[in-house]
Amino acid sequence: MSVAFRRDGDEEHLEPKFEVPIPPGPNLVTAEGMAIIGSRIAGLEALVPTLTEDTALNTAKRDLRYWRKRLATAEEQPAPAGDTVMFGHRVRFTLKGQTREIRIVGHDEADPAKGDLAFTAPIARVLLGSGAGEFVDFNGQEDAIEVLEILA
Repeated sequence: MSVAFRRDGDEEHLEPKFEVPIPPGPNLVTAEGMAIIGSRIAGLEALVPTLTEDTALNTAKRDLRYWRKRLATAEEQPAPAGDTVMFGHRVRFTLKGQTREIRIVGHDEADPAKGDLAFTAPIARVLLGSGAGEFVDFNGQEDAIEVLEILA
């Protein structure tokens, strides 16, 4: 038999497993974000000892490493207060004639479907520091966004 048709096992043909990428920059979180991290760690720590299949076990251990690193680097931010948009605020604004509402949160708690955007999202970045009644530039357009209301 030719050497070209031999292989020692299936392991050499599996996709390599990489660590879950850590978003660049600071790991800012709200109090809710800190609770999410703690909950994920607790769930994975309970799950790991019950797993027997190698792929599932390795995936759970990888995820646990990610969440532990996120806990170690988390910078819990104070509850937002004041007249300008801050991390953790919910903001109501108009863009292209449509009223929208978002909450500015950390990467791990972001859920765009619920209106929770990471503080590094372009629209969140332009809203930070603005006040109710102000217009801000967005996407190359002057005064594209009108901040209507800043909610806690």
